[in-house]
Amino acid sequence: MKSLVIVESPAKAKTIAKYLGKDYTVKASVGHVMDLPKSKLGVDIENNFEPKYIQIKGKGPVVKELKAAAKKADRILLATDPDREGEAIAFHVAEVLAGSAKATEFYRVLFNEITKKAILLAIEHPGKIDINKVDAQQARRVLDRLVGYQISPILWKKVRRGLSAGRVQSVALRLICEREEEIKAFVPEEFWSLTALLEGKLPPQFEAKLLKKDEEKLKVKNNDEVQKILADLKGATYTVTKVEKKERRRNPVPPFTTSKLQQEGGRKLGFTSKRTMGIAQSLYEGVDIGKEGTVGLITYMRTDSTRVGKEAQDEAREFIAGKYGKDYVPEKPPVYASAKSAQEAHEAVRPTSVLREPDAIKQYLEPDQYKLYKLIWNRFVASQMNPAIIDQTSVDVKAVGYTFRATGSIVKFPGFMAVYMEEKSEDQAPSEEENGEAVLPPLSEGEVLNLVKLDPKQHFTQPPPRFSEALLVKTLEEKGIGRPSTYAAIISTIQERDYVNKVENKFRPTELGVLVNDLLVSHFPVILDVAFTAKMEEELDKIEEGQMPWVEAVREFYKPFSESLEKAQAEMKDFKAELVPTDISCEKCGKPMVVKWGRNGQFLACSGYPDCKTTKPFVRNENGVVEAAPEETTDEKCPKCGSPMMIKRGRFGKFLACSRYPECKYTQGMSTGVLCPEDGGKLVERRSRFGKMFYSCANYPECKFAIWNKPLTRPCPKCGAPFLVEKYSKKTGVTIGCMKKECDYKEEPAPEAVSQSAEGKGQS
Repeated sequence: MKSLVIVESPAKAKTIAKYLGKDYTVKASVGHVMDLPKSKLGVDIENNFEPKYIQIKGKGPVVKELKAAAKKADRILLATDPDREGEAIAFHVAEVLAGSAKATEFYRVLFNEITKKAILLAIEHPGKIDINKVDAQQARRVLDRLVGYQISPILWKKVRRGLSAGRVQSVALRLICEREEEIKAFVPEEFWSLTALLEGKLPPQFEAKLLKKDEEKLKVKNNDEVQKILADLKGATYTVTKVEKKERRRNPVPPFTTSKLQQEGGRKLGFTSKRTMGIAQSLYEGVDIGKEGTVGLITYMRTDSTRVGKEAQDEAREFIAGKYGKDYVPEKPPVYASAKSAQEAHEAVRPTSVLREPDAIKQYLEPDQYKLYKLIWNRFVASQMNPAIIDQTSVDVKAVGYTFRATGSIVKFPGFMAVYMEEKSEDQAPSEEENGEAVLPPLSEGEVLNLVKLDPKQHFTQPPPRFSEALLVKTLEEKGIGRPSTYAAIISTIQERDYVNKVENKFRPTELGVLVNDLLVSHFPVILDVAFTAKMEEELDKIEEGQMPWVEAVREFYKPFSESLEKAQAEMKDFKAELVPTDISCEKCGKPMVVKWGRNGQFLACSGYPDCKTTKPFVRNENGVVEAAPEETTDEKCPKCGSPMMIKRGRFGKFLACSRYPECKYTQGMSTGVLCPEDGGKLVERRSRFGKMFYSCANYPECKFAIWNKPLTRPCPKCGAPFLVEKYSKKTGVTIGCMKKECDYKEEPAPEAVSQSAEGKGQS
C-alpha cells in the first residue's frame, strides 16, 4: 500500500523520509495552504463570522505537487505539527486534496519528536483530525483579523499609513508604555544601610548587616538617623546572641516550556525570542550528525507542558548515575506541575536522547545551534537530578539593643547545580541564601566580638525595571496574554512598527508608540484590558477542549468591540490633520513653523507648505516648549565645497550632509572609522536601492571598493588584513571574521553585540 505523508517544512520532510521505506512518499505543504484574503476582511460578520478562506498566493505549485502525489497514494497521513496551527494546516490540506485524492480518508499522525522510533510508532497508530483544535485556531485567526483589519485603517486615517493594531500585540505595547509611565512617576526614596565588620576568636573577619532595634525591623531613612545610631553604638559591646544552622534543599527547575526557553535564551545567550525559536525549529526538524544521519535533536519546541515521558526519564536516570554517580539520581523520577492550559499529551522541550551530549556532536552544529542545544540538554539533565543541599548559617549579633545579622552558606552537595543554574529575572529580588555566600568563622552564643569598623552607606529605591525580551515574555505568560508560540512574532511586530526601541537591550516606547497606545486605550478600553485578553485565551482553550462553540466566543468578543469601533471612527482625534503652531520662524520664507506627524514621527514643517517645503527636527525644553533641534556638526569637510558636514536623520537613520544645503546637496553615509584598503579613503555606510546596508569608499566613483559586511576597526590577528568584518545570516546569526575570504580566522562576538547586531540586521 502506497502512503503519502504530508508535513509543513521541507527540512522536516527530508528527515522523516530517511526513516520510511519505498512505500512512503513525504511531501511538504510549506506552511499554510489556505488563509483569509489579504485584500479584504474575509470574515462574514452577519453570517456567524464565517471565514472566507482562499488558497494563498504563490502556493499553486505546492498544491499541484501535493495533488499529483495524492492521486497515487492509497493512504494519506497528515503529519503536521502537534498544535492548533498544525491541526488547521492538516484540515486545510485535506480540504484542498479531497476532490483529487485516490484515498477517501485522511489520517492524522502526531509525534513530539522527529526520531525513527517516534515516527514509526505514530504511523502505526494514526488518528483523525481534531476539529476542536481546528475551531480554536479558527477562532484566534478570526479574532485577530477583526481587530487588525478594523482598527488599523482608523490609525492610518488619523495618524499615518502603515500602522497596525492587534488583539495581543497592542496589549504588549500597553505593558511597555505603562511601565515607562511608572518609571517617570517614580520618586526615589533615600535609605541607609549599616554594615559592621567584626572578628571573633578565629579568622576570618566577617560582615553583619544592621537588621533590628529592640526586636523591631529597622529602616534607616536618612543621614541624621544613621548618625544617631552610630552615636548609640559608640563603645558598645558586640555579642553573639544566636547561631542557627540549617540544611536547605534547593530543588531543580523543570525542563523547558516554550516561554522558559525564550527567557533563558535571552538571559544566558543574548538571543531574541525570534532567534531562539528559529534555532529550536532547526534542532527539532533535524540535523545531520555524521554516522547517525539526519535526526531531530529536540522534542517539539511549542509546548506549555513540563511532562517528560517514562522512556526519556529512564534513559536520563541511567545516564546521570553513570556520569555523576548514584547520589545524583532521585529515588523517584521528579514530576513537575504544568500550567492549567498545558496539553499534557505534549512533553517539555528536551533532547530526544540524553546520550547525545552537546560536546560529542558540537562539530556537526552551527555555533548558535550548539549553544541552544547545550542549554536545553543541561536544563533537562538537571531537572532529573537530586536537589542541592546547602548548609546555611545565620548569626545574630547584639549591641545596645541593635541586632546585626550575618549569613553564610556552603554547598554541601551540589546535586543538579553541578549541571545547571537558572538565571534570575530582572524583577526578582535576591534570596537570603544568595545574599549569604560569605564564609563565617566558628562562633558560639555569648561570644564577644571585636568591632573592626562600621560602614554606613546611602541608597535610593529603584524604579521597576524596563522590559527586556525575557522579562516581557515572562510577564505576558504570567498574565495569560497570548501564547508563548506567538511571543516572538508579537515582539518583532511592535519593533517593526516603530512603537518601541531597544536601548541597552531594554524596550522603550517611542513617541509614536505612546501616541498609538493612548489612542487605543482611550477608545478600546475593553479590548486593551489585560484581564479581558487573558479571558479570551481561556475561552480559546475551552473551544479546544470542546466546551464552547467558537462562534459564541467570537460573538462575545465582537459586541463590545463593534461599539468601541463605531465611536472611535467618529471621535478619535485626527493627528494627521492637526498642525500645532510654534514660535519658530522658517529660516527660508519667514512663515511660522508648525509641528506635524509624518511616517517617522513628529517634525517641524513650514506653514507655507507646499510653496515652502522646509522641515527640521525639534526638541522640547524642560518647560515642554518646542525648539528647533540643534544641528550636529562634525569635523569632516564636504569634498565638493569644503563646508562642514552635518549629521542629519533620514528614512534609514543618520547620514552626513553638507551644511550649505540646498546650495550644495552632497550627502554621504556615516563613517565607519575604517579606511578603504584600496585608496585610503573612509569607508562609509550606504543603502542599496532595496534598502540593504553596505559599506563603500567615500571617494566613489573614483574608488569602487564596496563590501556587504560591516567593517570593524581591528586588523586580522592571523593574516594582518586591514580589518575584520561582522557577518550576519539567519542560519548562523552574527559571526566575526577576516575581510579576506581566503583567511579562515573567526572569533565569537560578545552576547550583547550579537543581540543588537542581529536585531539591527533583521530590521534593515
